[in-house]
Amino acid sequence: MWALRRVTNPLKDRRINIGVFYAASARLQISSNYIEEKAVISEYVQTSDKHPSLLRFYHSSNFPVGRCGLSSQAGAENSGEENDLEDGFSELETPANAETKENYIAQDETEDGLVSDRELAGEEEDVQETASNELELLEGESDPSDKRSSTRSTTSELFKAIVSAPGLSVHKALDKWLEEGKDLSRAEISVAMLNLRKRRMYGRALQLSEWLEAKKQLDFVERDYASRLDLISKLRGLQKAEYYIQTVPNSFRGEVIYRTLLANCVVANNLKKAEEVFNKMKDLELPITSFACNQLLLLYKRLDKKKITDVLLLMEKENVKPSLFTYRILIDVKGLSNDISGMDQIVETMKAEGIEPDIPIQSILAKHYVSGGLVEKALEVLKEMEGDNIKENRGACQFLLSVYAELGKADEVERIWNVCESNPRFEEYLAAIQAWGKLSKIEEAEAVFDRMLKALRKLPAKCYAILLKVYSNHKMLQKGKDLVRRMEDNGVQIGPLTWDALVKLYVEAGEVEKADSILLKASQQNQVKPLFSSFMVVMEQYSKRGDIHNSEKLFHRMRQAGYVGRFRQFQSLVQAYINAKAPAYGFRERMKADNIFPNKALAAQLARVDAFRKTAVSDLLD
Repeated sequence: MWALRRVTNPLKDRRINIGVFYAASARLQISSNYIEEKAVISEYVQTSDKHPSLLRFYHSSNFPVGRCGLSSQAGAENSGEENDLEDGFSELETPANAETKENYIAQDETEDGLVSDRELAGEEEDVQETASNELELLEGESDPSDKRSSTRSTTSELFKAIVSAPGLSVHKALDKWLEEGKDLSRAEISVAMLNLRKRRMYGRALQLSEWLEAKKQLDFVERDYASRLDLISKLRGLQKAEYYIQTVPNSFRGEVIYRTLLANCVVANNLKKAEEVFNKMKDLELPITSFACNQLLLLYKRLDKKKITDVLLLMEKENVKPSLFTYRILIDVKGLSNDISGMDQIVETMKAEGIEPDIPIQSILAKHYVSGGLVEKALEVLKEMEGDNIKENRGACQFLLSVYAELGKADEVERIWNVCESNPRFEEYLAAIQAWGKLSKIEEAEAVFDRMLKALRKLPAKCYAILLKVYSNHKMLQKGKDLVRRMEDNGVQIGPLTWDALVKLYVEAGEVEKADSILLKASQQNQVKPLFSSFMVVMEQYSKRGDIHNSEKLFHRMRQAGYVGRFRQFQSLVQAYINAKAPAYGFRERMKADNIFPNKALAAQLARVDAFRKTAVSDLLD
């Protein structure tokens, strides 16, 4: 098995060594791996007296893990499963709580050339807790909970001035603000910045930050530099963000700076860069926090679940106490691997720590119980989520709508929606559309959407994309086309989530070439690239046909878009050769160049397209 290289002096040298070595027992069965794994744990981990060994509970059931090293071999032993929102936002960019409809929809989110529908709108939304509290603290607030309540009740005149200015004239508006002698305190700046972030108006937020520094209107501290770094990452990419770090004074290049860069690496699903940044933090002897560890956990959950062990090992070694979000990720990973008993054990570990499952965690548990056929357990959790009075427990409604729809209980969905209907919240509208769609009640889903459009006037593209996905799932091509035209008429900018739903709509209708054409046009728009799943749904159709030419073409276009070294890409491409009954030359070398190594299933696929494969018949003919 792969093992973490032993640290020579663990009390002094806190750096993660991502070098790994190969032991002779690489092909032992899972039971043997588990025995060796316990030996590794006992050698490297000194369990804290403060909390139970989460790592021990995490592996007390049948979750197979055979490697413990932070090496950059993303997907080396993946199941081939990829998240549908492969390039979507991490929890860093999701609102902490469902905002009121006025706050959420007040401004057009596409104003700065950003596409608002790059938000979560799929299966992973349940597990993705916000880390925006961490970044919102960059603006100088001391307590996230206090800040959230204050920003809801406080309107910022500075924010209004920035929003009312034309897109590229923010600096002029700020100059005028200064000339008029209006308030430019840190408190005013903080509220304005937070409101810009909440509305995804990152371009304006960056202009504000640049102006403040250029005009010397604010004494920058580490959190101010980190805020700028985060905005640069979002708008200009990781490379520009790294260049910016070099301009930050050495005294301010601390843990906040690097954890912000790390979080944006996770947003970009850049495994190699995330590991480099994390190890850089270790080199600099910066504190290892649960926030940084959670970022790696989230990334490994998407790309290489077996590496989760390495992070838990490190957390125990460094005595980093798991947070609520840590447990949320691990519970979801266990559920996704159909390890219900392991999932329940992690919940018990969490409770032993004095941490009770919150509503999102309960929702995750219920969904996995449903998928595991444990309907009674799911209903028990749902009852607990509702509490004694659902009207006083409105925060659970959006989750209840989703899980009851998974159970096929239309009457329960209607009951919960009736609770919300008098004054629906933004997320409740979306959950209701999705729930009715899952229940194949298209008219009800359309009615909720129309009501939402009437109540909130101008909707972000995300809302249209959710209804479009409903049409896609039911192969309602004409309704999908009409909805896209409606988006255009309403001045809604189409972005990746809309493209994704539209591509899948045409694929479901059997018009693969049209879907490919839409994807090509979307790729040529340089602002934001299409989602990973958009490429894959088309590529997999070509693969099923044995269309090697178009499969290779999609593979190349994905690389051009930045999707490099994904396990699922190679699986689909190899399958195209198999279905075409054609040999594939140099395939292992192509994979090796991307640092991808075949698992058992992919190795079997490769054997079938090996041009030099020897068989009994070929031996006779030779």
